[in-house]
Amino acid sequence: MELGFEEKDFLACCGSTKFAKEMALASPFASLEEAVRAARDIWFNKVDVNAWLQAFSAHPPIGDSTPAPPHHRTSPTSAQWSKGEQSTAIATATGSTLQELSEWNARYREKFGFIFLICASGRTSDEILSELKNRYPNRPIIEFEIAAQEQMKITELRLAKLSSSKAKDTIDRYPAAVAKKVEEDRVSIIGGHLTVTSEATAVKTSQIPTRTRPPITTHVLDVSRGCPAAGIEVRLEMWKGTQPRPSFGETDIGGWIFQGSSTTDNDGRSGQLTSIVNVVDPGIYRISFNTGKYNPAGFFPYVSIVFEIRESQGKEHFHVPLLLSPFSFSTYRGS
Repeated sequence: MELGFEEKDFLACCGSTKFAKEMALASPFASLEEAVRAARDIWFNKVDVNAWLQAFSAHPPIGDSTPAPPHHRTSPTSAQWSKGEQSTAIATATGSTLQELSEWNARYREKFGFIFLICASGRTSDEILSELKNRYPNRPIIEFEIAAQEQMKITELRLAKLSSSKAKDTIDRYPAAVAKKVEEDRVSIIGGHLTVTSEATAVKTSQIPTRTRPPITTHVLDVSRGCPAAGIEVRLEMWKGTQPRPSFGETDIGGWIFQGSSTTDNDGRSGQLTSIVNVVDPGIYRISFNTGKYNPAGFFPYVSIVFEIRESQGKEHFHVPLLLSPFSFSTYRGS
């Protein structure tokens, strides 16, 4: 299923006219994953700083329901998406929270020259306010880069929505194939985002002689909602059974030794599951996610992933992302 859209469609995904023109020129795309790759390349390598600022200004301030000034107004589609993306924040806001958000938004804009930007999908008003306060002390150049990354997250989610609208146009002809392709593309887009994160982390790690975080980490994303899965209990265990390794279908009671536990934060990332050591003990590990508590109506009461760390891999970093949807999950090991 080819994805071909006009410039105005891409402008709804990202408020930069330069970005929208470049995407329209590169269109059509064979898949959502291909569209996202092109979007990342255009956003980070082909448009200039003015394009970034133009895209930032197209967003309404978080928690602000008043109409934007005429020169900042965007398409009805973009406005509708923004409203949906901020729905959790608005639904969880109190009068005092909205007032504080307004004050901090003004303070942020005065310091940095552009609005506070965050991928708000699924985030409460308190979470957003906390993130705003945490980012406020940043140097302008650092915050500018963070805002650009957040804009890309928003753009990716909106490209997925465009893809879904395209699928609806052809669903009557190829219902099963289209549904399967949409699901595969949604997993690919989030998986690609994790790959970029893992690659950036690997570069930073290679420049540091000692670890600055635990050697085993995880990241959970809710594919059905298109946002991080916060509040999921995570448990890490190591195999210490009588057999060298656990076997499928055999009782393993007492063979798994508890190593640590945590709960995913607002970004879906685990806390400290293990101590920060330079070399991790080789062996077989099991990481389990309490998905049943996170989504009682979901298909999986819990999810466990078993993986092995070999002697030669002791200095590597092991990142185990989980892509979760109501009836399926997928994962890969990122290093």
